[in-house]
Amino acid sequence: MIDSNRSPLVLVRPIRKEERNGGDAAQRAAQVTLDSLGDGVISTDREGRVTYLNPVAERMTGWSRDQASGRMLSEVFHIVDGDTRESAPNPMQLAVRQGRTVSLPHNSVLIRRDGLEFPIEDSIAPIHEPSGHVTGAVMVFRDVSKARALEGKLSHLAQHDFLTGLPNRMLLKDRLDQAIARARRHERRVAVLFLDLDGFKHINDSLGHAVGDMLLQNTGKRLAAAVRASDTVSRQGGDEFVVVLCEVEDSQNVARHAEKILVALSAPHALAGHDTHVNASIGISFFPEDGRDAEALIRCADMAMYRAKKNGRNTYEFFESEMSVQAMARGSR
Repeated sequence: MIDSNRSPLVLVRPIRKEERNGGDAAQRAAQVTLDSLGDGVISTDREGRVTYLNPVAERMTGWSRDQASGRMLSEVFHIVDGDTRESAPNPMQLAVRQGRTVSLPHNSVLIRRDGLEFPIEDSIAPIHEPSGHVTGAVMVFRDVSKARALEGKLSHLAQHDFLTGLPNRMLLKDRLDQAIARARRHERRVAVLFLDLDGFKHINDSLGHAVGDMLLQNTGKRLAAAVRASDTVSRQGGDEFVVVLCEVEDSQNVARHAEKILVALSAPHALAGHDTHVNASIGISFFPEDGRDAEALIRCADMAMYRAKKNGRNTYEFFESEMSVQAMARGSR
C-alpha cells in the first residue's frame, strides 16, 4: 500500500509495448519491479484512461494489459460499495484533482470482468513528473477476502459463547440496549428472562462434563427455537441463560413465553446414551417499570429467578420491588 503520509508519488512511466526492447536500463528495471509486485497496479493518464496493468491487476480485473489500454478506468476497474451496491467514485480523478494520495472506502468491492466479486483495499496517488507536473495517477490494490473472513471470525468469537454459539454478555448488552431504545421510541415494553437450570450440577458431576456441555448446547438450541427471530437468547456462563423479548404486549404474553420455555426444556435430552431430564427456574423483569437500562433489568430478573428457585423450581417469577430490599438485607449480613 502507498503511505498517505509520504510526499506525492513519483512513478517512472511504465514502458509502452513498442518501447520494451529499447528503453534505458532504469525504465526496464521499473517495468520488472511493477510486473513482479504481489499487489495489483493500475495507472491512468490525466483523463482517466488506463495506461498500464501489472499481471496481478490483469488477474484481478479480468482485463489484459492490451485490452485495457486506452479504456476508461471505470470500465476496467468496476468497484461498488459492498453494502449499498452503488458504484464508488472514481479514485483516480480524486487523486489527480487533489494532488494527494487517497483511498477507497473500507467496504469497497471489485467486480471482475466475469462477475466474480471480492473485497479490496487500495491506495491511489497522483503521478508527478520530476518537474512536479501531474500526468496521471497510479493505484495499488489487493484482495482482502481472507483478511475480512478472519476479521469476521474473530469478531464472532469475541461476541459469542464458545460452547453454544449464542450471544455472550457483551453482545447481549448491545442487543438489550437496542431493544430498550426501540421500546422507548415506540412506547412499548421489553421483557428480560433470567434462566438457571435446576439440577445441572448433579448431571455434570454424575455423567461428566462432556454430557454437561452437550446439555448446555441442547438448552441453547431449545431456547432459540422457543422464541421469535427478533428476540435474543444469550448464555451468561455456567448454566445461566438470558432471553430478551422485544416489544412485548403484556405480562400474560410473557408468562406464556416462559411456560413454553419450561415445557421445551423439560422434555428428555438424549445425550451419550442417557435420557437426561432437566428443569429450569426463570425470573422476569420489564422495561421500563423494573429498570431503565440493561444492567438493571438483568439484575432484577436474576433476583426474580432466585425467588423462583426458592418457591419450588421449574417455575417463573416476576420481579417485585421487595426482592431488592431482601437482597440488600442479605448483603448487609
